[in-house]
Amino acid sequence: MTEDDPTDEISEIETRIEELAEIAERCRKFILASKLAIAGGPALLLITMLGLLGSGEIAALGSIVLVLGGIVSLGSNVSTLRQTDAAIRAAEARRSELIDGIGLRLVGDVPMKLT
Repeated sequence: MTEDDPTDEISEIETRIEELAEIAERCRKFILASKLAIAGGPALLLITMLGLLGSGEIAALGSIVLVLGGIVSLGSNVSTLRQTDAAIRAAEARRSELIDGIGLRLVGDVPMKLT
């Protein structure tokens, strides 16, 4: 890769942006699952208290695990998503700098041939 030809670096940056976008999407899915777990914990406890589920102690412990696990997972994935979004913005800014440095012309700037 030479300084005069930044196309390789632009290509690498675009690949990195795609990878980061996949990571961000995975984080969003885990955030949704975490929120469902946080909501599911009290629901499980309520079902247990109403006697609709067999063993009370195991279900109560399970509901606590769901809530705490959901909170931990939510915090971790929100933090990762923020970092990933920042990395995507930085990569897009660098890509824009490189593209602006190429000096591309608009298609309208080139005279058209009549055929």
